[in-house]
Amino acid sequence: MRGKIITVSSVLALLFACFLTGTPSAEAQDSSAPSGEEAITPFLLPDAGPFEPKSLGEQNTAAITAWLKGGHADATAEAFTHWDDEGAVPPNCSVCHAGAGFRSFHGLDGSEPGLPEAPIPAGGVVDCETCHNDGLASISELTLPSGVVHPVVGVEAACMTCHQGRAAGATVENATASKPDDTVDAELRFVNPHYATAAASWLGGYGGAGYHYPGKTYSGRFFHARPVASCVSCHNPHSLEVKVETCATCHDAETPEAIRIRKQSYDGSGNLSVGIRSDIAANAQLLMATLVTYTGEVAGTALVFEPHYPYFFADANGDGVADQVDGSSVNYAAWTPRSLKAAYNWKLVTADPGIYAHNPHYALELLYDSIEDLAGATDSVDFDSLNILR
Repeated sequence: MRGKIITVSSVLALLFACFLTGTPSAEAQDSSAPSGEEAITPFLLPDAGPFEPKSLGEQNTAAITAWLKGGHADATAEAFTHWDDEGAVPPNCSVCHAGAGFRSFHGLDGSEPGLPEAPIPAGGVVDCETCHNDGLASISELTLPSGVVHPVVGVEAACMTCHQGRAAGATVENATASKPDDTVDAELRFVNPHYATAAASWLGGYGGAGYHYPGKTYSGRFFHARPVASCVSCHNPHSLEVKVETCATCHDAETPEAIRIRKQSYDGSGNLSVGIRSDIAANAQLLMATLVTYTGEVAGTALVFEPHYPYFFADANGDGVADQVDGSSVNYAAWTPRSLKAAYNWKLVTADPGIYAHNPHYALELLYDSIEDLAGATDSVDFDSLNILR
């Protein structure tokens, strides 16, 4: 059951009431509920097992407070409310969008490892037992969408299960195999790498998340300086906030976004006073512009991006606005293998807002190669004049 929007303070009040009793009293529910809102139902933490409120103890209040502020606990977010109308999360989605689905997938609930046999009730979040289950220690490897089997240790199994993406360059390669690069193919559909693909970015060319152009080499896993060796080296494991003080150990910059990895301009601007994040963003914008030009010239129908599924929509008259039918944007259906590869790489890079820190080299390589490939098939884009670097 899902309550209305809840505040950190109101949930903590309820949790503290639970520490001694294990169940919230009517008084606790009434006093913790903001005026005019429903009493909070304790769905945030399980009512049995090692992570029930009465077992946590007040020594864990700092961790609970941090968790409640992070995206993993945001029960009002689209990531957890998307299936509310259906009342259940499909098995393949539940692995990352419900703690119970994650535990079922890895067999941490006593079931056989694999996708849950049935949908998981909606209303769950990434709860305590997702990352603190003792069974995580038994998970030694994960199979990535590319087919690469990657070793994991401890909580890495939780982070990398859900942040590896849901497609890979191999997915795109299989979809476009043996098809002419510049011929519109009605069978092609956009391949979505999914969202928050930080682990996929971090593993780089080794993980095979991006589409790799033949004849090109790609940077592998981004090995930071020690002791930065895992997700929680840089992120608070509960709030998910970046540990800025860790960055400051080596980087003389006010914020992570201001860090620059090389004293050369990758976006052709010549501006070295900004962080590498700026170069990546500029080249991503350039790739989108080149993709629009290519689809208009070569495919005969330009595309536009909108931030909702399936993301790419038709712009037959080239006015930069999606065509409409009955008030809805028309899905883009004029894909060529070349445009699909570039669009996939663009989405992969932009799906990870922290890619400038997770693997800036890989991001720049994917963007450069995609722009170069598209430009070579158009009449109006002079690639050499762009002055971008790989």
